Amino acid sequence: MLGSAAQNVIALSDAVLLYHKGEVEFAAIGFVGVFYITMAAIGYSFSRGGQIMIARRMGEGRPESVGHTFHTMLLFELMLAVLIWMFMRFATPWVFQLFLERSPEVYQKSLEYIHYRSYGIFFSYAGVALISLYTGIARTKIILVDTLILAVINLVLNYALIFGKFGLPEMGIGGSGLASSIAEGIAFAVFVAYVIWDKENRKLRIFSRPVVDWPLTRHQLSISLPVLAHAVVGQGSWIFFFGMVENLGERALAISNLARTVYLLLSIPLWGFSSGINTLISNLIGQRRHQDVLPAAWKTAQLCWFVSMIMAVPILFFPGQLLYPLLGKSDMSLIQETQPVFYLMLVILSLATFGSVLVNALAGTGATWFGLKLQAMTVSIYLGYLFYITNYTSLGLAWVWTAEILYWTLMIALVLWYLKSKKWHEVRF
Repeated sequence: MLGSAAQNVIALSDAVLLYHKGEVEFAAIGFVGVFYITMAAIGYSFSRGGQIMIARRMGEGRPESVGHTFHTMLLFELMLAVLIWMFMRFATPWVFQLFLERSPEVYQKSLEYIHYRSYGIFFSYAGVALISLYTGIARTKIILVDTLILAVINLVLNYALIFGKFGLPEMGIGGSGLASSIAEGIAFAVFVAYVIWDKENRKLRIFSRPVVDWPLTRHQLSISLPVLAHAVVGQGSWIFFFGMVENLGERALAISNLARTVYLLLSIPLWGFSSGINTLISNLIGQRRHQDVLPAAWKTAQLCWFVSMIMAVPILFFPGQLLYPLLGKSDMSLIQETQPVFYLMLVILSLATFGSVLVNALAGTGATWFGLKLQAMTVSIYLGYLFYITNYTSLGLAWVWTAEILYWTLMIALVLWYLKSKKWHEVRF
């Protein structure tokens, strides 16, 4: 869970500290932070193909093939990192201007942040390759330790470089970008040191000479591209969601923003279990235990729901008490008005835990292109519902959020149908 949320942990600490620095800095990090997370998500999505293939090789009892699969993934991630770095360094002035034309100060602060933050993309992309390796072989303790190291170092360096503490220069938002890049570099170095020290990975041939394998790269891309498209479609649907909510007024938008923030917090278990089920399902198929795939996915979904509810029930039923340290007295009315959406969110989160795990179980079978087709169809219905409710009815905000229930209900039904059909038995890689 923490490994999947690493970039969100960095973004949160950046935002909290820059909030105390100034209003312009806080506005800028709200925009540029999401932009960087999107860039980092590209590398994370591509690494999922390598993770699924590594898990399949382990399930087949071929650990000696893992090293070559990992090298192929790592080399591609590094090449991709160079391209993304060039984009962030040379194209962001033009891209940011499209969105921040009326906010010159925010525009300049965003460029200042990305100037330093762009260097972290190399450590981020190489890091997700290591995370995928250890998730693929189902040994994830180092991911927990390394993410904690990343969070602590980032927090300390952010404080020091933003405000000029501990003898370091006061750099404002630029210091935040530099601190985050340094923190990622240190966390990556720690991970590499662990890989070198870890004697159990010798059988994986991690330290054999890397060889460029374009056919294997294409195989990984064939699995990863639908995962990337899935992420893009998912984020795009949220943008459309908030665009439609804006038609209901600023207060409705503020309520939905608060609800979305809480939803992201409560979705942290989803990221971990969804990543883990990729490994579990691919490993089972590698062992030719096809009959165990659906039961394993369903049991994982149940466990994900249980963990999510431990977090969700107190926060959604008592938001005033638990969110007070974050929002303060001035926002208590907003929390009260969001309460009906919070009750509805308990249903949404329950469905999302099962839906997200099952969708990623489908990805673990290698049928990622079919999964993308299912999502495209479901999202089309979801968006059509949103457009109709917000433009042709006078129904309230709760009915708008009901679109999430519609989306996950359809996804669960379609994925269960596909997994029970056994058509995924034909997928080979």
